Amino acid sequence: MKDPLFYRVMRGPLAGIFTLLYRPTIIGKENIPKEGRIMLAGNHTNVLDCFLVGTSTKRCVHFVAKAELMDTPFKFFFKGMGIVPVNRSSTGSGKAAMETAEKYLESEKLIAIFPEGTVNRTDDIMMPFKGGAVKIASDAKTNIVPFAITGKYKLFKKSVTIKFMPAIETENAKLKATNTLLYETVRNELINAGVKK
Repeated sequence: MKDPLFYRVMRGPLAGIFTLLYRPTIIGKENIPKEGRIMLAGNHTNVLDCFLVGTSTKRCVHFVAKAELMDTPFKFFFKGMGIVPVNRSSTGSGKAAMETAEKYLESEKLIAIFPEGTVNRTDDIMMPFKGGAVKIASDAKTNIVPFAITGKYKLFKKSVTIKFMPAIETENAKLKATNTLLYETVRNELINAGVKK
């Protein structure tokens, strides 16, 4: 399973523009394996988070994202960026998306998921994590690298940070307990960083 040509061609220029505009601080990128199957999972603060995660590694990042993105004029862009669309209103489509994500992992690719399911616009620093990410990772015998995004996206200011933490093993792990561990790992990092809503 090859990475999309569009992604391979556009990743460099897009990453360069994003870095120039927002000057992100990236911590712990050594926790992202340079090859082999891996999942990245963390909090969702802004629609720009996808670009932030994508600029943190030179690998192709296949995002599990809402299927509505494929019904916009930018469908060609999202398809070319290798997203795995999830129809949140259809159980069957959601299952198919999970199976597709597992196939990517079994092909030694990198998958990224925001387990909150959408951008957090609540009064809490983070919403509960849905269990899909851990289920996909466990079925594909894939470790999960948690990440925490802090700060705000401000043009030409070093104001947003992403921190990648050591991987969490999922093989033979209890799904509910592992999801709780993933959630608490990210949330504790946000608290330690002084995040307030």
